[in-house]
Amino acid sequence: MTWTLFELLLQASLMTILVSAVSILAGLAIAIVLSAMRMSGNAALKGFAVVFISFFRGVPLLVQLLLIFNLLPSLGITLPSLATALIGLSLCTAAYQAENLRGGFEGVAPGLIESAEMAGFTRAQSFFWIRTPIALRMTFPALVNEAILILKASSLVSVVGLIELTKMAQNLAASTYQPLPIFASAGLIYLAINVVVAFLGRRAERALPGLPSA
Repeated sequence: MTWTLFELLLQASLMTILVSAVSILAGLAIAIVLSAMRMSGNAALKGFAVVFISFFRGVPLLVQLLLIFNLLPSLGITLPSLATALIGLSLCTAAYQAENLRGGFEGVAPGLIESAEMAGFTRAQSFFWIRTPIALRMTFPALVNEAILILKASSLVSVVGLIELTKMAQNLAASTYQPLPIFASAGLIYLAINVVVAFLGRRAERALPGLPSA
């Protein structure tokens, strides 16, 4: 395999990194909202969050992407492949991150919440400024693992026509009749990206402040 082909794979891997990073961050924001809804006293909000999480955790990501890809045009909404991929990945990872965060929220010491209320925090302020940072700190390793899983799962967005690493490898293999070196190279690029993410995640975890006690 020539350097030109490998360079094309590297360029496509930038799209993989972009889609994964944006989806993880968007999914995290959605997950925090879902967690707030699950802990809400409103039965409708809590029910919506439970159904959302159950659906996106129970249905394969490939099926989710195909549903979004075919459903939106039927509703008169036409989106580029990148937007479709971002929506699908973000909603899927939001469900998993919400479940990860639930353990973190449940692990927040009641004394900290009581102290916040005594200091004049409203319930919403206590949730976003006290409970959420602690929950994120407690579940940080799980969030890093989810980021790695999304990086690997991003290969599925090729079904909506997005040219990322896997799609580029498929196109090159079909045009050059060199599937083995091309897919092997793509696999090594995925491995390298995930190793870097895991390394940065460990470094970031060690740099985070310790958890407060009640």
